[in-house]
Amino acid sequence: MSWFASVVLGLVQGLTEFLPISSSAHLRLTAAFAGWHDPGAAFTAVTQIGTEAAVLIFFRKDIARIVSAWARSLVDRSVRAGHDARTGWLVIVGSVPIGVLGVTLKDQIEGPFRDLRLIAATLVVMGVVLGVADRLAARDERGGRHRAVRARKDLRDLGVRDGLVYGCCQALALVPGVSRSGATISGGLLMGYTRESAARYSFLLAMPAVLASGVYELKDAGGGQVAWGPTALATLIAFASGYAVIAWFMRFISSRSFMPFVVYRVALGVVLFFLVSTDTLGPHAGESAA
Repeated sequence: MSWFASVVLGLVQGLTEFLPISSSAHLRLTAAFAGWHDPGAAFTAVTQIGTEAAVLIFFRKDIARIVSAWARSLVDRSVRAGHDARTGWLVIVGSVPIGVLGVTLKDQIEGPFRDLRLIAATLVVMGVVLGVADRLAARDERGGRHRAVRARKDLRDLGVRDGLVYGCCQALALVPGVSRSGATISGGLLMGYTRESAARYSFLLAMPAVLASGVYELKDAGGGQVAWGPTALATLIAFASGYAVIAWFMRFISSRSFMPFVVYRVALGVVLFFLVSTDTLGPHAGESAA
C-alpha cells in the first residue's frame, strides 16, 4: 500500500465509520475504483482502532461513568440496578454475538463477503430497512402527543432482551455494506428508541468489538499482511476525521432524519449493481493480498 493510498483510505474510514453507510464497503469500493488492491479486513480492523479512539474521547465522561459503575457493581450488588452499571453489563452482553460470529466466520469475512455483488445488495436492503425504521420513528415523534402512539424509549429503558437484539444487529455488520451504525441504529429505531439514543448506544456498543478486532488483527500488520507504516498513518487520519464526524452526526440527528443516508445507500447500491452487471467493474475487482 502506498502512502497516498493510506491517506485516502484513512480519510474514508474516518468519514464513513459512524455514518449508516458502511465504512468497510466504502474502503472496498474506494480501492476497486482507484485500481488499488483491496485493503482487506485486517486493514479495516486496525484503522477502526483510530475511529474508536475518537469515540473514547468524545464520550469520555459517559464511558468513565459507565466503567466506574460497572466495576463497583462487581463487588456491590446495590450498584447493579443503576443505569450506568446496567449499561456496562449490557454492552458486554451485546458484544457476544459479533465476537462469536467474527471468529466463526473469519474466512468468509476476509473472502466471499467482500464480493461487490453482495456489497451492492446489502447497501440497498439495509438502506430500505433504515428508511422504514426512520419513518416509524418520525411517525411516533409527530404523534407523540396522542395516546394512540407510544413514546419513544431512551437508554434508561434498555434491558437484556433489547441489549441482545442490539448485539445481533451489530453482528450483521460483519458483512461489508451492512454498516455497524446503520444496523444497530435501525434495530434501535424498530425497537422504539429515539434517534439519539439509538445512535449513542451504537457507538458505545461498538467499542469492545472493534477494539478487540483491531488488536487481534495487529498480528497481521506485524506479519507483513498489512503495511505497518501506511496503516498507522491511516489510523491517525481515521481518528481525526472520525472525531469530527461524531460531533457533526450527533448534532445532525437531533433535528434531522436518516433519509439522506437511505437515499445515498440505495443509489450507491443500484449504481454498483449496474457497473458489475455490465462488466464495467468485476465483482472481485482489486481483490488481492494487501
